[in-house]
Amino acid sequence: MKSVTDKINELYSEADRTFLIKAYRYAEKMHENQKRASGEPYFTHPCAVAEILVDLGLDAPTVAAAFLHDVIEDTPATPEDIKREFGEEVYNLVDGVTKLDKIKFQSHEEEDAENFRKIFVAMAKDVRVIIIKLADRLHNMRSLNFLSNERQQRIARETLEIFTPLAGRLGISQIKCELEDLCLKYLDPESYEYLVKNIHQKIEERRKFVDTVVAKLSQMLRENNINGEVFGRPKHFYSIYRKMKNKGLTLDQIYDLTAVRVIVDKIEECYEVLGIIHKQWKPVPGRIKDYIATPKRNMYQSLHTTVVTDFGQYFEIQIRTVDMHKMAEYGIAAHWKYKEQKSGETNFDQRLSWIRDVMDWQGSLTTSKEFVDSLKKDLYTGELLVFTPHGKVISLPLDATPVDFAYAIHSEVGNKCVGAKVNGKMVPLSSVLKTGDVVEVLTATNTKGPSWDWLKFVKSGSAKAKIRQFFKHAMKEENRQTGKAMLEAEAKRRGYTLGELLTDEAFKKLSEKLVYTSVDEMLASVGYGAVSVNQIIYKLIDYRRREQPLQLPKVEAEKLKHTPAGSVSVKGMEGLLVRFAHCCNPVPGDDIVGFISRGRGVIVHRKDCPNLKDYDAARIQPASWTGDAEQGFLAGIKIIATDDSGLTAFITMEISSMQLYMTQINGRVGKDGKAVFDISVKLNKLSDLDLLIKHLKKDSRIIDVFRTTN
Repeated sequence: MKSVTDKINELYSEADRTFLIKAYRYAEKMHENQKRASGEPYFTHPCAVAEILVDLGLDAPTVAAAFLHDVIEDTPATPEDIKREFGEEVYNLVDGVTKLDKIKFQSHEEEDAENFRKIFVAMAKDVRVIIIKLADRLHNMRSLNFLSNERQQRIARETLEIFTPLAGRLGISQIKCELEDLCLKYLDPESYEYLVKNIHQKIEERRKFVDTVVAKLSQMLRENNINGEVFGRPKHFYSIYRKMKNKGLTLDQIYDLTAVRVIVDKIEECYEVLGIIHKQWKPVPGRIKDYIATPKRNMYQSLHTTVVTDFGQYFEIQIRTVDMHKMAEYGIAAHWKYKEQKSGETNFDQRLSWIRDVMDWQGSLTTSKEFVDSLKKDLYTGELLVFTPHGKVISLPLDATPVDFAYAIHSEVGNKCVGAKVNGKMVPLSSVLKTGDVVEVLTATNTKGPSWDWLKFVKSGSAKAKIRQFFKHAMKEENRQTGKAMLEAEAKRRGYTLGELLTDEAFKKLSEKLVYTSVDEMLASVGYGAVSVNQIIYKLIDYRRREQPLQLPKVEAEKLKHTPAGSVSVKGMEGLLVRFAHCCNPVPGDDIVGFISRGRGVIVHRKDCPNLKDYDAARIQPASWTGDAEQGFLAGIKIIATDDSGLTAFITMEISSMQLYMTQINGRVGKDGKAVFDISVKLNKLSDLDLLIKHLKKDSRIIDVFRTTN
């Protein structure tokens, strides 16, 4: 078996070989004596990542960066060393991957969203960064068996949610398919083992049949003087698993375990072969797909047809040109692997245009959560293909509407849209489009712009982002004033002024977390509702306390005096002031810890409080309830319901019937039409809260009830 250095010597020019061997030896030296979880030398990992990229045909700077991608993070090597030894281009690639490697996908929804946003920013700067990261993730998934079960599950889940869709959208099917199968192996091991055992058995049973089909197709090509190649290829496990899950099928009911592929030279020959096949075998109605005329969103092109033999056996045939096959297998990586192909350049530009489009509209979204919600619509959903009146194909998410279509054409077309025709007939803007529809948008120059109601039915993330962007700009000053008033009121309630909290230094830290370019933009986002008042105030107060840890506002100092310290025992901390954290509001029955603050005694947090990760672990001590708690504790719960009519009275009655005291209730109707209630309840023990939640869930109007962190 060839080593990565053998492949480099075989595939790269002399200058590139010298450069890559230098990177190989440098990384080998820097990672000397380091070990992986498997016990292997750590250097085997960068070698494996580089080899994946060599097989994909990536250029020398990318492969060099793969060898070096962990040296800045894990060895004494400095950025200056990499720039000096390997140049600015390689350093930028290594730096991009290093930043992505620092991303941790844990349980913080907003932080996960921000990390996902960083991936796309890096990808927009140089798409090779994400290709290196995909290769890095692939090798880590291949060696996942050496980690704990908990880490296996977490890594496999984030891979399936984030990295496999990215590989698919970039068209790199080799990486996508293997990642999906490896994720299935760890997320549903029983199903994986069942498929491995039974599919291999069935493929062996069908091998003679597939060989017969391949031989027959090869003969048909020769008889019609068409130069081509025919072969059978088993479908990967995850695609079969997903089909069984989605359609409720057994393995015996899935007939296309193996796809037969026909590779020819010209596009015209693809259609000629399709006709020859349909003359020989009957096609299954509704199972003929032309991805040549209407490529998938990742620029995949091929003809698919499912036919049935005279013996009643079904099988799928895929017909494509040599260039299409290269793009189907290697996706965006074909740009480097097949440099001489002009069509590859076109596909490369089209794939990059998708990334650029995403980065264009992501700038209009204030929070990373908004960005991820919008992106998932574009990245994870299926697609439908519709036409403009001039025959241009537009790709949209499933169940998209004429408004989605309008914004896919251009932001201004969407903003000025007043009506739509589908197949020549006027339809409501909320109508669901179907593949093949011809859509015409009617616009007016004097329209006031989009309607808030459009957000209830549009499906594409870009359309939602552009509608929100319009309202942000149209109401910017009003939103800014509203946001400022809201923050001033909340700061005052907590014993501060907004001027004390919102210093230049505090805003600089805040903008690093939430990606704001100005104070006005941040204030407008609060007024607009893109970010909550508490999200901003908590961070500003935290920044102030870190700068002035010994100073407490009067309100906080008074709270310390009345804390029922005797209700909690903190290991080795007798006699200190004890208070309960307002970020997680622990109540008797919760698992708790004590944080030893500077000059403020002990602050008791729930053990699962997300804020603890930002604290010094050495100052966190075990704590327990003593059973002496006799005064009430505050707990927050959130209720999500289908209808808000009469619910306030019902909630109040339930709390009263349990002899609990409600200190606050806030209700609103979300943009999705669901009613949301935030409630603060005073209680003595955790079991009271559990019982209240159980009682509330009995009402048929209530979708969910859960305890909140704040």
